[in-house]
Amino acid sequence: MTGDTFIRCEGLVKIYKVANLEVTALQGLDLEVARGEMLGIVGASGSGKSTLMNILGGLDRPSAGRVWVDGDDLLKMSYESINDYRRTKIGFVWQQGARNLIPYLTALENVRLPITIQAQSWSEERPRLEALLDIVGLRDRKHHRLSELSGGEQQRVAIAVALANDPVLLLADEPTGEVDSATALGIFGLLKELNHLQGLTTVIVSHDLEISHHVDRVVAIRDGKTSSETVRQPVHGPDSDLMPEKNADTFEEYVLLDAAGRLQVPREYLEQFNIQGRVHIEAVDDGILIRPVTSEEMKEQPPPLSNEIAPEIDQTERRGLRGWWKRLRGSGERQ
Repeated sequence: MTGDTFIRCEGLVKIYKVANLEVTALQGLDLEVARGEMLGIVGASGSGKSTLMNILGGLDRPSAGRVWVDGDDLLKMSYESINDYRRTKIGFVWQQGARNLIPYLTALENVRLPITIQAQSWSEERPRLEALLDIVGLRDRKHHRLSELSGGEQQRVAIAVALANDPVLLLADEPTGEVDSATALGIFGLLKELNHLQGLTTVIVSHDLEISHHVDRVVAIRDGKTSSETVRQPVHGPDSDLMPEKNADTFEEYVLLDAAGRLQVPREYLEQFNIQGRVHIEAVDDGILIRPVTSEEMKEQPPPLSNEIAPEIDQTERRGLRGWWKRLRGSGERQ
């Protein structure tokens, strides 16, 4: 790992067994995240987003591949080390409130819980934890129970709970999935502020493509592999100091290559150019050109290789068996 690389995944594969079936959630995923980066991960349901989050958080282990977080090789860690890794280095924020908070405790008592589990001194940690609730905007709500808080306030408590153990990595799985758009903007703004203030490496999984406006980079996962990434670049106009609203962001999308040089061509391009099965690929002056095979070319091409070779193999085997049987019979007759 390079000095500024905080997360590195190489060829991650995860296979789950469901009844008698095997489901492949990750299919050789590669990913690098810089220290202090705020990364968004998007993808359809079943693409492997949550599986990746569970692996990074030490909640699950891959079936194959390698993964490092902050210099730790997660596949070489014992169960005791993984437990310590989760407890001391990782902060989790989940979409479902039931996974984040204890409903009959107040906001402050929820934030206190991770400290209690780690047997740390409450008197020593209380000023820091109360400051956390102040940072997330709950200075006057810290003694309220969850039933007295709005959905956005509950998610802010959850963020404070995730930061109670002073983690180096914050993992947020659909943190705005159960709140309205205005509240979601506030939560994204809070996560961005924490990222900048504390240099906290943050990975956010979301279905919302608008997440690109709130993070440094967005990686799209499709069929268990990273397929593309979108990088946000702030553009400052000449009057940006006087009129900040004139500032704009540009977004550059890239298709990602895996370690073997494979790429996932965006589905809309495949449909637009009717690309199926075979393509032409050639070098041009400024890159590589991928061109669909025309219908006339398809008619002229031989059938797929598997259909072409199989009969030949069968005939060869039959000729070999007949020849062996004839030779065997001939030698018997000569005897």
